[in-house]
Formats: sequence, structure tokens, C-alpha cells
Amino acid sequence: MKIVHETAAAKGQVILRSSYFSWPAMIGLIAFVSITGIVGETLAVDASVTAAFAQDAQEQGRSAAARSESRNGDKIFAASCAGCHGLDGRGGERAPSIAEGPRVQRLSDDQIFRIVENGIPGTGMPPFHSLEDSDIRAVVGYLRTLRGTKKTITLPGDPNRGKILFFGKAECSHCHMAAGEGGFIASDLSGYARTHSIDETRSAITDPNPNGDRLAQAATVTTRDGKTRVGRIRNEDNFSLQLQSLDGAFHFFAKADIKDVKYNSRSLMPSNYGSTLNADELNDLISYLITAANSSESGTPREVLEEEE
Repeated sequence: MKIVHETAAAKGQVILRSSYFSWPAMIGLIAFVSITGIVGETLAVDASVTAAFAQDAQEQGRSAAARSESRNGDKIFAASCAGCHGLDGRGGERAPSIAEGPRVQRLSDDQIFRIVENGIPGTGMPPFHSLEDSDIRAVVGYLRTLRGTKKTITLPGDPNRGKILFFGKAECSHCHMAAGEGGFIASDLSGYARTHSIDETRSAITDPNPNGDRLAQAATVTTRDGKTRVGRIRNEDNFSLQLQSLDGAFHFFAKADIKDVKYNSRSLMPSNYGSTLNADELNDLISYLITAANSSESGTPREVLEEEE
């Protein structure tokens, strides 16, 4: 039989040129070409499967490393950051939310890294030069995981009744602000329920003793000329002290002019809410604080993270 055209076997560049073959030779050649194609396809499948397993192993390795880094970041965050920003990163009395808010979310990982490492001059955010680069990267990674940790909470009571209590019978608004309304001598409770559980909120209402937190205690400042002021200390450094008295006025003292500063072991907040409010009223009040926190969640009232040019 005469072959008058060219062909390639399984991309192997086996070229058959014009020549004469007997039928047995032709059959043998066809079998060779077929077997070569089958072997090539088998090798290709094996290579594809091997590559898939390798890629899957790499992905699992990266996932395990990410989980390990996240756990490490969790520990470092709890030790170094949660005291001001809250365990869930959504802010507290001393610092704003760093887990949400448009300005925070626009920051790149490198920008957050530099903020943690160098702090923000002129604000309460200190530098953390003591942390290794790997530790800071772990914290940055953990911050990213905090963005999806919000859970739906079943309200224990009626928030509308709780609002009436907050601004009425319980007299919380005489000292505290919530959702932009109320007093200012005590902490703003607008976002309190974002960083505290229902049980923690109930405990803070019924047992408000500050547990050693001097910023939550009343203080009496006595000057060298015998004058006294009572209120909450808002700022203090090595040379000066700032106190807000119960009428809302701010008073500045040089440390050299102060004779004595005494902290009251009891909170300014009444300690008898556990008896003056029944269980349903407490649940209503807690529910109002939760809804107030949810309604204020879209804004970040005290942003200290500055966008880098």
C-alpha cells in the first residue's frame, strides 16, 4: 500500500513519508501509533492528577499556616491591643473600632503594619517596636478575620421600653450618652454593646464597681492651697492632670500644684440597680443598648487611624 501524505503520531513528530508498505507492516504501524497515543494520554492524566494533588497540598499548607498565624495574632491582639480596642476590635472607651468603618477598611495591610509598628503621633496609639515583624503581620491577619465575626443577637427585652428607662426612671442619661443624647460625665454607651456580651452588660449595670480602673472612678484632687475638686480624671501625664467635675467643667492642674489625689473605690454609677430595676426592666435596658450600638455601627465617632497620602 502506498502512503502519499504526511502524518504525526501523538504529537511525537513521527513522520510517514511516501513509500510502499505491506498490509502486515501497515497493521503493525497502526498498532504502534495507537499504543503510543494511549500511553501519552495516560501519562498526561497522571501528570494532571499529580499536579492537582500538589496544588491541593499547597492550599492545605497555606490554610494551616494562615490558621496558625491567626491563632498567634489572636493572642498578641488580646495582650497588646484589646485593652483599648476591645477583644473584637470594635472599640471601647479608650479607642475606636479597628475592625470596621470605611476608613479602616480602605487601609492596606502594609499601612496597618506601619501604624502598629510606629503608632500615630499626637494620638493615644503608641508604637509597638517590641513586636517582631512576624507578630505584627499576625495581628494584621487577625484584624482581617474580625470583619466577619458579627453575630445576630436575640434581644432579651423591649428596646423601646429600655429607651424610656434610660432617659427616665433609671436616670442613665444624667451621666451617660447613647445614640447622641444624654450626659457626658460618664462614658458614651452608644457602642458599648458591640464589645460586651449581654451578661457583661447586665453585670456592669448591677455591679458597676470599676475593679481597679481609675478612669472609671471618682477622684478628689486637693491642691496645695487647700482647694478640692471632685470628678473624673480624663488625662494625666508626668507634669499635669485634667479633671472633669460633675457639672461637666474641665479643670487643669500642674502636678507641682497638687497636694493629693484620692480615688474613690466605688464607681460614680449607682450600685442598686439590681434592686431598683426588676429582671424585665434590666432586659429592656440591655436591649436598648444593643439597638443603640447597632444603629451607631455605620459611623466611627472617634477615628484615630489616619489615611496615608
